[in-house]
Amino acid sequence: MSVSKPKDLQAVSKALPRLPQVQRASELLKAIADPTRMRILSALQLGELCVSEISKVVGMSESAVSHQLRVLRNTRLVAGRREGRSVHYRLADAHVRAILQAALEHASE
Repeated sequence: MSVSKPKDLQAVSKALPRLPQVQRASELLKAIADPTRMRILSALQLGELCVSEISKVVGMSESAVSHQLRVLRNTRLVAGRREGRSVHYRLADAHVRAILQAALEHASE
């Protein structure tokens, strides 16, 4: 496979994303990169779950799951909906689902 080399390095430089955007994207990918968080995100692909349900599915304590959900909320990968005393979590949007599916597909190649 032949890869063409860009001729105008100034154009390449201008096309690069801004540093703040790269930093946010890097934080997002770091959050996804953790195997425990990847399992939680995979569980949430199937629908909303509360902490106790996620805990049972992934085989972790509720405290540990809550800690991981905090990281996922802070990086806007999951969103929560309060229902009485519990919070039901879901993937934040279709982008998260697409990133997760692409990563898992790529890993299975």
